[in-house]
Amino acid sequence: MKKIFEPAELKNLKLKNRLVRSATWEGLANPDGGLPEETYAIYEELAKGGVGGIITGFTSVALNDFYFGGMMRLCDDALIPQYRRLVDIIHKEGCPTIAQLALGAYYRPVGDRFMQVEPDDMTVEEIRRVESQFIDAARRAQAAGFDGVQLHIAHFFFLSRFVSPAVNHREDEYGGSTANRTRIVLEILAGIRAIAPEVHITAKVNSSDFTYGGLDNDESLELCKLLTLGGIDSIEVSGNGTSVSGIRAHVNEGYFLPFAARLAEAVDVPVIVVGGFRALDTMEAVLNQTKIELISISRPLLCEPDLPKRMQADPKAVSRCVSCNRCYSSDAHKCVIRRHLK
Repeated sequence: MKKIFEPAELKNLKLKNRLVRSATWEGLANPDGGLPEETYAIYEELAKGGVGGIITGFTSVALNDFYFGGMMRLCDDALIPQYRRLVDIIHKEGCPTIAQLALGAYYRPVGDRFMQVEPDDMTVEEIRRVESQFIDAARRAQAAGFDGVQLHIAHFFFLSRFVSPAVNHREDEYGGSTANRTRIVLEILAGIRAIAPEVHITAKVNSSDFTYGGLDNDESLELCKLLTLGGIDSIEVSGNGTSVSGIRAHVNEGYFLPFAARLAEAVDVPVIVVGGFRALDTMEAVLNQTKIELISISRPLLCEPDLPKRMQADPKAVSRCVSCNRCYSSDAHKCVIRRHLK
């Protein structure tokens, strides 16, 4: 019988428990991707709170990625010392950490400006450039001491859009079939594996794009099978249009669970599921009634970074997060009710 608060071992990754902090964008980084002191404090608090592993917030692989502000970046070797300091702070608490490697969008230089370019209009040379950016960022993550990297193929950021039939209408080897649209991810995966064989490589995927003509559950399953054949070490299940409001413990937890459970039956790599978990007994029921290996959470840790320790001390404890989603419009994505909690 699996328990949340027991060690778990994945390829190249050892966790002290089965609860993972899902990537959560803080929006605090400097334009070059450098880290202010507040970022270090946030991650130190998370690591001290007892979570089994931490996936960083959105970490862009490119300097010329203007998708939104405050993104961490691993686009320059000069940034490695700052990220090594971050990793050391987290490791000090016995907590492994994974860098979420992502690209908001691809921007082509046009004179002294940049223009966002969709997958259909990219040249093969530009696709190769993006692949190199991800591989180079993984090299930097390894140099900084990260235990793993996560390829962000969800939430309609660049890779998610590239693999989606709603966006990608290319007619070459990078378009058409699911396999062709996934080719860019598989080439990135192979490139990372070649230069960083000792890091855990995971992927965050949409269970569905929830968009007309986009990935549905069946095609997402096909994509995940391709990732498994390509050597991915684990898969985290999410979906487009995340963070459902009004989640309550024992009422409507686990909104991506049906697909994640189906996926765990179909692939032979560990599956992680995020999406509205609030109670320890709910999470442990998932672990024992499906083949899912790990649970990841985001908003509850904004509300209570020490929630894992509280749950470990009192198994009946539930998250105090009320799923209001006001954290997304607050400074640094902080919980707006946290100051009122005792």
